[in-house]
Amino acid sequence: MNDDARERATDIKVEYRETDGERRLSFDREGRTAVVAQNIDGYAMVSVRPTADGTELERYYGFDMALDHAAELLGVDPAGLPIPDAAADMGM
Repeated sequence: MNDDARERATDIKVEYRETDGERRLSFDREGRTAVVAQNIDGYAMVSVRPTADGTELERYYGFDMALDHAAELLGVDPAGLPIPDAAADMGM
């Protein structure tokens, strides 16, 4: 990742949360948001949404592909997204 992307990635707020039905990894950067969600059982595809309750934009089998999309929505390098340990096993 270049220095500019590394610098921009440090201003991302991240929250991992489990609800009754799904696991949510939410990112917020300068008013832009992206959420990667997976059903609570952990075996389904992951989806990307603009917000936690927003309309699904895309579904992916791979967590890395979902993170690429989330990073694009935030305008950062995917390698710079902070991933909490609890969310590291999302995706198939």
